[in-house]
Amino acid sequence: MNGMEESDPSIVPTKPTNKAGQPAAEPVEGSDGAKRNASLQSTNRTQCRRTVSQAQARIRQAATRNRKEKLTALLHHISVDTLRYVFLDMKKNAAPGIDGVTWERYGEDLDQNLIDLHRRVHAGAYRAQPSRRKYIPKPDGRQRPLGIAALEDKLVQGAVVVVLTPIYEAEFLGFSYGFRPGRSQHYALDALHVGITRRKVNWILDADIARFFDTISHEWLIRFMEHRIGDRRIIRLIQKWLKAGVMEEGRKVETDEGTPQGAVISPLLANIYLHYVFDLWTQQWRRRHATGDVIVVRYADDSITGFQHRQDAECFLHDLKERLARFALNLHPDKTRLIEFGRFAAENRRRQGEGKPDAFDFLGFTHFCDRRRKDGSFVIGRQTKREVMLAKIRWIKDELRIRMNRSIDMNGRWLRTVLKGHYAYYGVPRNNRAMSRFYHEIGLVWFKRLRRRGQRHRIAWKRMKTYITRYLPYPLVTHPWPSERFDVRRGVIAST
Repeated sequence: MNGMEESDPSIVPTKPTNKAGQPAAEPVEGSDGAKRNASLQSTNRTQCRRTVSQAQARIRQAATRNRKEKLTALLHHISVDTLRYVFLDMKKNAAPGIDGVTWERYGEDLDQNLIDLHRRVHAGAYRAQPSRRKYIPKPDGRQRPLGIAALEDKLVQGAVVVVLTPIYEAEFLGFSYGFRPGRSQHYALDALHVGITRRKVNWILDADIARFFDTISHEWLIRFMEHRIGDRRIIRLIQKWLKAGVMEEGRKVETDEGTPQGAVISPLLANIYLHYVFDLWTQQWRRRHATGDVIVVRYADDSITGFQHRQDAECFLHDLKERLARFALNLHPDKTRLIEFGRFAAENRRRQGEGKPDAFDFLGFTHFCDRRRKDGSFVIGRQTKREVMLAKIRWIKDELRIRMNRSIDMNGRWLRTVLKGHYAYYGVPRNNRAMSRFYHEIGLVWFKRLRRRGQRHRIAWKRMKTYITRYLPYPLVTHPWPSERFDVRRGVIAST
């Protein structure tokens, strides 16, 4: 079986395999100067990937062979090759931490730097540095805090992720999709779509944990990890990062709870925490208490649970609140909703004199009950979440203001890249209207910006249309129907 395993959310999830297939190295032609350096770097990346892959295979075998035993010898897998592999896969233009060290600067004497870092990690002399606090705007207007770690902290965290991933991929359940190898947002969306349409789902619980990354209990997290990790040196590394704190406006802020969003290690730690707090408990709950069908799809701290019976949904919500409270977590009061949703929702609400069924948001899409034009049968409608689209348009407008003095060709090629990226994610079936609106809005934003550049000879709309046709790609559906891709993935799994 491969690392692309996916379980049907409507049944008791099977465990995904822990093979994290590594892509082949990018081919680079030999040449002189910078091209030769790129070729050597590609060769190093290939060699490191092979070494890391072999180490992960050994860890995977040990984790599978001893499912109930703690793994006590893991630190030796954090080798110089593992650190080099992490370094070569890092973003070269990533913002530096409080140390100010950039990727290029660290790479000037890479071998010596990695040897020294490896020595300090294994000698216990490595010290984690505080993260640099930065805020980025959220679609709802609030600010999301990010923690930018120092480069060496990113390296060691990445190496620990390499070591721990094959262990926990053997533990995580099939309805968990966030930040896992071989899984993506669209696989979670496919599983949700198939679960609602093929199972008896009449009620949807859209649950969102309030300030999840900021309220994770350090004590509980370490206790959860100690179920499988018996190497105290790995545990101590995790504790160092949890206690490192953050630097904000030149002042160090101690952290007694939570993990910094943006840290390399945070997604894995979050999945481990929710695996024990939510996933295992949910699996047991629906086996013991559910009287009808129950589906579950979780991506990080956002989860969608579907129920056949309202009584099950209300009981689950009550029990979930108590379960989360035991581990210092709470559901967001405004973002957590129980709604009637499914093939019978519209008819039931019409009989009761109520309006259309409510919609819910998940992974950037608004899901709503819809009907096919041909036969009037139930289908799930999906469109780009309004707040997300408006935020993206505002961002493009601000960027074009900064790029005002650049040529039409430069801005046109930049906009083409932005739109292609937008279609690559939001180009799902039945989302054509929202994508077309986005396309036309971007054309108007660009037109208004170009007209403000000239006071005497303003561009005419007829000429602007030629630029739009030349540079802006028309909306394109880039994803298949959810059921088709889901069935193909399950068929591949079944045949392996």
